[in-house]
Formats: sequence, C-alpha cells, structure tokens
Amino acid sequence: MNSCELVDAVAAKTNITKKQADEVISAFLEVVTEAVANGEKITLVGFGSFERRERFEREGRNPKTQETMTIPATRVPAFSPRKLFREKVAP
Repeated sequence: MNSCELVDAVAAKTNITKKQADEVISAFLEVVTEAVANGEKITLVGFGSFERRERFEREGRNPKTQETMTIPATRVPAFSPRKLFREKVAP
C-alpha cells in the first residue's frame, strides 16, 4: 500500500474527503517525526511505540577490502509493535 492508497482507505473508513484524510495523515507523520527527533517516545496502545535509539560506536569491516573500520555512533528511529499488532500479523 502506498501513501495514495492509504489516504483513500482512511477517507473511506472515516467518511471524510481524501483531502482531509491526506491532511490528517500528513499531520500525524509530522508530529511523530518531530517528537522522535526530539527524543520523545510515542506509544499507541494496541499498535506500537515509536522512539529514538542510540547506536554506539563500533568496529566494522569493509566487505570489499576486509579492512577494519570504526562505525560512528548515531541515532536511529525505531518502531516496536505491541502484542495485538504482532498477533494480527502473525497469528
């Protein structure tokens, strides 16, 4: 499902226009992105949690040259599905 199909599905389920559905979805994604970027955790009961995780500096290997290199520390977004969502996907 791409974003256009998602907008269509949300509009159909909620009986709102596609433009309104697009605005709601865009606002939701913007709020989640800003919150996670600021280090906040967003939990949606029965669905999952969005959060920022820290990856520490570590040793890696260049697959072409087999040369050891240092991979710098970074922050990454993460999603953890909740039990209801996991059970719906993989009963």
